Amino acid sequence: MSRVLIIAPHPDDEILGVGGTMARLAAEGNEVYSAIVTKAREPMFSRELIETGRAEAVRADKILGVKKTIFPDIFPAALLDTLPHSEVNAGIRKLIAEVDPEILFVPFYGDLHIDHRLIFESALVACRPNGQKIPSRIYAYETLSETNWNAPGLTPAFAPNVFVDISDFLELKLQALEIFASQMQPFPNERSIEAIKALAIHRGATVNRRAAEAFVLIRNISDSGAVL
Repeated sequence: MSRVLIIAPHPDDEILGVGGTMARLAAEGNEVYSAIVTKAREPMFSRELIETGRAEAVRADKILGVKKTIFPDIFPAALLDTLPHSEVNAGIRKLIAEVDPEILFVPFYGDLHIDHRLIFESALVACRPNGQKIPSRIYAYETLSETNWNAPGLTPAFAPNVFVDISDFLELKLQALEIFASQMQPFPNERSIEAIKALAIHRGATVNRRAAEAFVLIRNISDSGAVL
């Protein structure tokens, strides 16, 4: 079994992109960790919203079987670009070293939100194959209203090459997202249960499955002689 880490810039990002896969990996006996690496701060965000978002994240992760929800409190939400990038690199490096995952999920580099892009870059810096122990598999996930709202042709396009069948776990993912009353919106907003379910069905149909989550494989290091 493997230790798995999902790095999320903000609460609910990880479940939007990886929720079904998190539930499947946990059900298969893997240790799944979720790390929400920014913290909303006053006065940009209200104290009530900050506390609500964190409580929702913990409750949602429990539904999916996450072993631990980590709040490093190392970065300010929506202000990552105001920090020295070396500071972001160091924070992400410390997080990955502490969890020591074999499998790592990170936001996609082409996402509209700059927090997502900077976290992606810092995760790859932390996972340079330069001798230290690093995750053997790294995947980038998609986040509705971030990954698909970029500028096609001008920013990197999300072109998935890995599909995880979540047919048996889609309802768990939706249950977890329903916990996020502070974030979910009514359809046709993209952050609605209907839109999220539609994406899962679409990704599944792409590979002849009832539901799936899609990822971009960033790196796969195999020491077993077989491609995993």
